[in-house]
Amino acid sequence: MHPDPRACLRRSISLGALGLGTLLLAACAGQTSQQTTGDAAPPNFLPGEVVTQQGRLSAELYPIVFVIAVAVFLLVEGLIIYIALRYRRRPTDRDLPTQTHGNNVLEIAWTIIPAVIVTGLFVLAMSVLFQIEARAADPDVEVDVTGFQWQWTFDYPEEDLSFTGAGIDGPEMVLPVGETVRFRLHSQDVIHSFYVPQFFFKRDVVPGRVNEFEVVVERPGTYGGQCAEFCGLAHSDMFFTVRAVPRAEYDTWVAAEQARANATPPPASGGPPPSGGPPPSGGPPPGGTVVETATTPDAPIAFSQTSLQVPAGASVTVSYLNDSNLPHNIAFFQGADPSAPRIAATEVMAGPGNQQSVSFTAPAEPGSYLFHCDVHAQQMTGTLEVTP
Repeated sequence: MHPDPRACLRRSISLGALGLGTLLLAACAGQTSQQTTGDAAPPNFLPGEVVTQQGRLSAELYPIVFVIAVAVFLLVEGLIIYIALRYRRRPTDRDLPTQTHGNNVLEIAWTIIPAVIVTGLFVLAMSVLFQIEARAADPDVEVDVTGFQWQWTFDYPEEDLSFTGAGIDGPEMVLPVGETVRFRLHSQDVIHSFYVPQFFFKRDVVPGRVNEFEVVVERPGTYGGQCAEFCGLAHSDMFFTVRAVPRAEYDTWVAAEQARANATPPPASGGPPPSGGPPPSGGPPPGGTVVETATTPDAPIAFSQTSLQVPAGASVTVSYLNDSNLPHNIAFFQGADPSAPRIAATEVMAGPGNQQSVSFTAPAEPGSYLFHCDVHAQQMTGTLEVTP
């Protein structure tokens, strides 16, 4: 007994409708999640919260493309299922079906209709692209973004501020709401990608090339960003944060950061950081122990010495030379992991050729103590061996 083709067709249509309904419900659920911002927002089929003027243009185009794609998919798959069932071979069939060689009307139709759809989408997409890529004659804020393995540096040239990430959370970028911000993207090593999901925009960070784009953030909030181009061992650690605030709050933040930078200027080459204990000359205290380590061009993400030995309770001065082209520092801890209290640290230094010293009293208890680079905390580690 053979199944009724009409029943098969009805069953196929029901399954298709069920799948489409599930898809639409998931999309609607995704839209309700727009109240949840940042990385906490669950994934969905349609764009989530979009907080920039340029991203909104792309998000408005997305449903048009999505609906057309779903309609074409359902039409094509529906016809395939219908024809497979309607014209399947039956036990009573003895001869081949009549062979049809061409149908001009049909061939013209299936050529013109897709061409019209593709042309229409092209015109819409290019119109949106031109608006997104437009450049302001005088942007309100400019930010130079530098990606390197495996961190970010944000420079505000007009405000004379610079922030390099330290640790897995990366640096924070603060932007004014409702104003044009121009980003200039630089890479010090390999290809990275600057991506903030709520911006609905991603742009590659390419060595030897400066890529630019502009955004106007329309809503205050804190938004997570990341590198979206695989760039090596610790690619998954390249996070950063964007905090959008009103102009008054932005000006207050700039003034506070400038005051902090002016109050604690970077130490001169060879000198101690402001929080260090040695005299301004950077020399060791009387009877102190001096140890040296470095980062070299041949090993740009490693200490030249991963084990330093000092006597327990001794006055120690560590001289650190950053001779690579990446920002580094050296930080010492009162235990074997970075959750322990910090003993001392140099400032983060851009290389190559910069050197700093930091002085401290070695722990009184003999044992092994961690030191690492704050910028590359997972990759650049070593042990301070305290001997009796």
